Amino acid sequence: MDHQETRIRPYQPSDLDDLYRICLLTGRNGQDATSLHGDPRLLGHVYAAPYGLFEPSLAFMAEDAAGVGGYVLGAFDSQAFEQRLERDWWPGLRLRYPEPSGVPEHRRTPDQRIAHRIHHPWPAPGELADRYPSHLHIDLVPRLQAQGNGSRMIRTLLGALRARGSPGVHLHVHASNRKAVGFYRHFGFAELSAAPDAYVFGMDLRGDAGPGTARSAAEHG
Repeated sequence: MDHQETRIRPYQPSDLDDLYRICLLTGRNGQDATSLHGDPRLLGHVYAAPYGLFEPSLAFMAEDAAGVGGYVLGAFDSQAFEQRLERDWWPGLRLRYPEPSGVPEHRRTPDQRIAHRIHHPWPAPGELADRYPSHLHIDLVPRLQAQGNGSRMIRTLLGALRARGSPGVHLHVHASNRKAVGFYRHFGFAELSAAPDAYVFGMDLRGDAGPGTARSAAEHG
């Protein structure tokens, strides 16, 4: 399908279930993670729903004739966003999903690993947040990948961040997601750090140059 048939539009409250659905359908390095998780909403609790609920002005959906098939989500101030979730989001989820503290890390199920993340969310380090205070997360179901939609969506979000005066944005990519790593490099993000399990990329939004225009088969977050 031609990417021009895919519409990118602002998030609406009625899209919340689609955030959960797409997060699960792309939760395995861009592929379907349904078979990995007993609770189909667990991934979305961590990686998607909070953005629609607490920062909807920086959430955009990709929709084609088959329905909503992707999103790009952002937080303008990562540290303020973390504080909001600590106050208004994580407490209720921690009651529903006990921390798997009695299970060794290497023996935890995918659900238990996500439950652990609910109790121990990743903080944005101060030195990262100082220069790149915003962050983003993008996912597209396979039918919308490799058509330029990922680039279009990221440009939409970067434009919204620039309009609000963000000096920079960062994102995390799992090291095993090689296609996504290549996509962000091609798009123009700088590799800020690399650990055995994850990369951190950043982009300075203060200059006049627009973001990249990469078109790649790796268009999923």
